[in-house]
Amino acid sequence: MTVTYVYSNFRGKPKIKSLPDILSVGEVEQLIGATRKLRYRVFLLTTYSMGLRLGETLSLQVGDIDGARKQIHIRRGKGHKDRFVPLPDLTYQALRALWCKHCNPCWLFPNAVGSPERIRNATTHMDRGGAQAAMKAVVTQCGIKKTNGSARIPS
Repeated sequence: MTVTYVYSNFRGKPKIKSLPDILSVGEVEQLIGATRKLRYRVFLLTTYSMGLRLGETLSLQVGDIDGARKQIHIRRGKGHKDRFVPLPDLTYQALRALWCKHCNPCWLFPNAVGSPERIRNATTHMDRGGAQAAMKAVVTQCGIKKTNGSARIPS
């Protein structure tokens, strides 16, 4: 007699999905205030004030800002979908101040390696790893201890 096993319904051990801890408004203000470099400070302000993902913030271009309507066009976000996000006045002013420093015709957050002339003519956006490392350094400096990796920028 031969015994056969049917595994068609076998799915394995269920995965436990836990929600990340959320940074409070005070913690976000502390992070932004403790960030020394202007480009990272504006980057964090833009990411948190508008609820963007890391890649969405990095890929923002000058033409994506609609100052008259106070909106930013997010291109190819999660699920490769476009959307419009409200642009707070404080974030708009910070982005303008940052842009006046580098004057890159394309990127809001250009690759900041080299001389000011090289930054002005950069053809790529700021490095993803650099943004994450800056965030991690500021979190450590502020002494924010959250579990589930919540202090990282959502991808």
